[in-house]
Amino acid sequence: MSKGTTIKEALAQWETKSGEKAAEAEEIKLLCQIPSVEKMDASLSTLTNCKKLSLSTNAIEKITNLNGLKSLKILSLGRNNIKSFSGLEPVGDTLEELWISYNLIEKMKGIGVLKKLKVLFISNNLVKDWSEVQKLSELPCLVDMNMVNNPIEEKHSGDATWRPEIEKKLVKLKKLDGVPIVRQDEEEE
Repeated sequence: MSKGTTIKEALAQWETKSGEKAAEAEEIKLLCQIPSVEKMDASLSTLTNCKKLSLSTNAIEKITNLNGLKSLKILSLGRNNIKSFSGLEPVGDTLEELWISYNLIEKMKGIGVLKKLKVLFISNNLVKDWSEVQKLSELPCLVDMNMVNNPIEEKHSGDATWRPEIEKKLVKLKKLDGVPIVRQDEEEE
């Protein structure tokens, strides 16, 4: 089996293509690497100016080495093999958007550290329990969430309880699964 691409190698390739220095860039795209990136290694710590980091469509299993990303606002990790939110602590005070659809997430443990998170795209994962969805209420700024094609959404969309339950559990949410939420009190204003 071939060895995966390291972050260091992917960054070197990105610098060659873009003509920019990774350490100074605000947006870095390391998606669809061939061979795939398998680990978020320590080379990420050099990206101190990065506001948007895209690592989608790789083979990453764990979120790690985000310590140096002091400016990170958007993290795109869709289409990987991630099973948990563990490792997000270093970006808990800056991250505003987390795109983590098409992974293997079943539990929301660890998401509560993202105190500025506004947008969570977590469609096509394995979330199946209301107790896990309830943990999203720990996110004081969450206003936009896409959770389609998770077992819990599929089950409750079928019996028309999905949206009403989410609206009760996540009272600050303004958009669910791409559709705006209109609440009774907003209609009366």
